Amino acid sequence: MKKPATPNVDTAAGFGFATCAYVLWGFLPLYLKAGEHIPALEVVAHRVIWSVPVAGLVLIVLRRTGDLRAALSSPRTLGMAAVTAALISVNWAIYVWAVSADRALDAALGYYINPLFSVFLGAVFLGERLNRLKIAALALAACAVAVLTYTAGVFPWVGLALAVSFGLYALCKRALPVGPNQGFLLEVLILLGPALAYVIWLGDTGRFAPGAPDMWWLMGCGVVTAVPLIFYANGAKGLQLSTIAILQYIAPTMIMLCAVFAFGEPFGTARAIAFPMIWAALILYTVSIWRGRRALVAA
Repeated sequence: MKKPATPNVDTAAGFGFATCAYVLWGFLPLYLKAGEHIPALEVVAHRVIWSVPVAGLVLIVLRRTGDLRAALSSPRTLGMAAVTAALISVNWAIYVWAVSADRALDAALGYYINPLFSVFLGAVFLGERLNRLKIAALALAACAVAVLTYTAGVFPWVGLALAVSFGLYALCKRALPVGPNQGFLLEVLILLGPALAYVIWLGDTGRFAPGAPDMWWLMGCGVVTAVPLIFYANGAKGLQLSTIAILQYIAPTMIMLCAVFAFGEPFGTARAIAFPMIWAALILYTVSIWRGRRALVAA
């Protein structure tokens, strides 16, 4: 019996795009730290505002604006995009605040936990089966959170909030009936009204009067927001799931290194115990992905 063709293969373009996306996300704390004196909500508002022209230009170059017009005329699509837009804006706000509040290590923890939380969501909402390795990975992650809570005496809400918000975003994004580039532009267009209203309100109340350096920095937020997401969207189309599962650890590892070596955040005993537990859980998760891939090819 002839074996079925492999569903997808890793391409050089896919690997390049995805790797660039994760490396850019890994360096993002360095950029955000330069604007730590600017409130997180203000930064998020400008991330939205200045992402619109970048994402719009990409669609114009790709000649896919017709897909966006179709989405804008569909109430169901707009409603689903409003949910994903709300989730990603919450994720952005927590992340920006975490970096400015010297809690980038908590952010790294959140993005390490995120793939494991996605496994949990897949089992609950999509009926995906959990094998023993994935169950063990989830158990290790839960133990790591318990260790942090008990040893540090503080519930790691920053990391968990980031993992939950991005995990739910990715889950809802699956149901959005538009391409990734069109979906991102649709999301920031939905957020554009509230973002502009907030910035105008800040100006009217005298709370928004940035100098030229800060204004250029805020405008740059659109580039550092849109470009990695667009790279990722195009890279994911040319990679196997198992490859993405490994590449996604690049960003939190770089965030962790930035936090410790660039920002001087203390690692501490609690993290020294919990982080290796999370890494072990991710190894189990990756092995499970690879085994599933090999079984599919051999079928």
